[in-house]
Amino acid sequence: MTAPPVPVVPLNLWFEAARGAVVLNIVVLVALVTVWGRNYRSHGAKHTLGLLIFACILLAQNLLAVYLYSFHSTFHSWVYDSAPIARRGTMALNVLEFVALAFLAWITWE
Repeated sequence: MTAPPVPVVPLNLWFEAARGAVVLNIVVLVALVTVWGRNYRSHGAKHTLGLLIFACILLAQNLLAVYLYSFHSTFHSWVYDSAPIARRGTMALNVLEFVALAFLAWITWE
């Protein structure tokens, strides 16, 4: 007797783009937390502390999103099987967040 075939989940480009944007957000946020943490330790400015806390909270949100997209089967199937407009909207939000973070990173390193 052979084992039943494992169902193949079709690739959904919108879903994968959203997950990819979240991973990129994490990379940029880790870099920003590193820079702003170093700057806060050396200067102690409240503005830098605010940026550091903001980045840490946004990093936590993106880490949760990557967990939900990648490892939480109920959430994964809920988003994956949702209407196409929901997948596109989710992807657009994550990509827009990446654009904003990339601009913030560029300003920080300028």
